[in-house]
Amino acid sequence: MAPSRSRSESSDPASSETAGSDPADPEAESACTGEVVLAIPALTEYVSLVRLVVSSAVQVHPCIDPDRIEDLQVAVSEATTNAIRSHESSGTNAQIRVTCNVAEDHIEVIIRDYGEGFDPDALPVLPEPGSPERLLHESGMGLRLMRMLADETEIYPSSSGTCVRLVFHGTKRHRAVMGR
Repeated sequence: MAPSRSRSESSDPASSETAGSDPADPEAESACTGEVVLAIPALTEYVSLVRLVVSSAVQVHPCIDPDRIEDLQVAVSEATTNAIRSHESSGTNAQIRVTCNVAEDHIEVIIRDYGEGFDPDALPVLPEPGSPERLLHESGMGLRLMRMLADETEIYPSSSGTCVRLVFHGTKRHRAVMGR
């Protein structure tokens, strides 16, 4: 199945190394770049740990606005919560994998679950958040929030789970330049 936003490559981003990094060359990355990987049980109690680890990794980046860190925390929380729900509904005991790549000009967070997977294009269209009809729907804001807060949101569903890729640039200004 295709991702919800098109990419130049069709492979699952969680299965490949970060482009442009050579782990054998310590000079290849600056002091403020790197990768943090966290594997958690599919329990809601771990969402706050994911937020803390990802925001701590991002705070070493000198170009990240504090507002962008808050955006990142909310989007990552939503993606992690969705992954936990997917595991609960499918009954899998596999761990959820969260990878945070801190690069020179952006932060990339990949949340990989091993639940049933889903088609984001097949989700029902819900009323706008300000609409009184929206009060009749208990959930369904997670994907919308991720897409609003991240500069790039890509979803890679498959029969063996879902991979969500969120990219954040240093300031909200970048989002405006990118046409958002």
